[in-house]
Amino acid sequence: MTRKFALYMICFAVLVGLHFSAVASAEIVVGVKPGDWIEYNVAFTGDVLEEHDVTWARIEVIGVEGKKIDIEITSIFSDGREETETLTLNLETGQIGDSFIIPANLDKGDTFLEQYEGTITISGVEEKSYIGANRKVVYATTSQTMFYWDQSTGFLVEATSSYPDFTMTTKAEKTNMWQTQAFVLDPLFSIVLIVLVIVAVLVILQRHKMKK
Repeated sequence: MTRKFALYMICFAVLVGLHFSAVASAEIVVGVKPGDWIEYNVAFTGDVLEEHDVTWARIEVIGVEGKKIDIEITSIFSDGREETETLTLNLETGQIGDSFIIPANLDKGDTFLEQYEGTITISGVEEKSYIGANRKVVYATTSQTMFYWDQSTGFLVEATSSYPDFTMTTKAEKTNMWQTQAFVLDPLFSIVLIVLVIVAVLVILQRHKMKK
């Protein structure tokens, strides 16, 4: 009985561990807050469909409640017309528009739900420059699109969609969620630059004295 009881306890512990591991891996983190926004440039080639001929877009978060995110999307089309609409995204059910925002802090191998594609797996993490700053981004490929999302916020930063008649590329151009990194000179380069300036000033002064 003692051995059987011990075996039962071990099996129970393993099952409990698997349960909590599954719960932890399924945790959805919302990385945005009201007021966060990104603006995008959109370019396309080929015979683009009328509803896809967007040249510029802005997505702003206007509300967050649990795993639901209310956003406002402003789009400018190739003929100059402007449209604004509001959507409610739900990170739990996979209602995330055109994958505008996904759960934050995902890593390679992590998954999230998309209402049309089903379960999407993050292919990898890399560092890329967006809007003047180096950001860690996660990326994945669906049936038609290669996506890049900012890792810490889950916000879309780049996407390239390929359709039979056209290709569309969307890339972030402005945001209020991170600051553009100032250009920083390498310390050694700074010293060399200062020395060259001093030498140049001394040469000019010496020539001025010789002329006198």
